Amino acid sequence: ESIDLGEIMFSLCYLPTAGRMTLTVIKCRNLKAMDITGASDPYVKVSLMCEGRRLKKRKTTTKKNTLNPVYNEAIIFDIPPENVDQVSLSIAVMDYDR
Repeated sequence: ESIDLGEIMFSLCYLPTAGRMTLTVIKCRNLKAMDITGASDPYVKVSLMCEGRRLKKRKTTTKKNTLNPVYNEAIIFDIPPENVDQVSLSIAVMDYDR
């Protein structure tokens, strides 16, 4: 039984000539309320993973008091082309207060 926690919209682009991966976090919608007030202060946390280890982490700004935040923020990781098939991204929407 799955629990609906909301949706996240993002785009992912890799430029092999520059060795650059760009994750653009566009927006989230219908997030589950985490505060008593019925809202949340969400941000998106992105981790670059390799063989179960976190190599780098980045996060967006925190959007106050909303369940439908709009970010339009680019998160960039430098990944050489020879390593791109060995890495993965972990993307999580977090509540600032928790």
